[in-house]
Amino acid sequence: MNMVEETKQEKPAEEQELPRKKIDVRSALAMIPPASQVLGRQKKQRERRVRLRFAEGVKEGIALLNPELLKEIGEVEHVEVVVAHRHRFRYRVVVDEKVPPNEIWVNGEKLPEYGISDNSIATVRPVKA
Repeated sequence: MNMVEETKQEKPAEEQELPRKKIDVRSALAMIPPASQVLGRQKKQRERRVRLRFAEGVKEGIALLNPELLKEIGEVEHVEVVVAHRHRFRYRVVVDEKVPPNEIWVNGEKLPEYGISDNSIATVRPVKA
């Protein structure tokens, strides 16, 4: 026997070097799930684009919302309605089944002063407390 073979036989099986496999880093990282999946959190949509409708019989400062829309943006007492990224209004929420899910009904007496007409598109979101 020559010297190299003798040294291999003397070492225990654990200490002998094994051939290394090349690992693709991208495929290894692809197996790691995102943090939102691990923690069980999902991003909830907190705002929605809707039609702003003027309704008679609705008091000033109150907005009528459909229960489905209210669930979607979050169960809150007050909402903020933003028209054209510049006019912001705060309304107290009243749930009404008659209101379509893609509309909000408000009192429209003072809104034309701001240049807002009936059936305008607006963004509704919960008021930050």
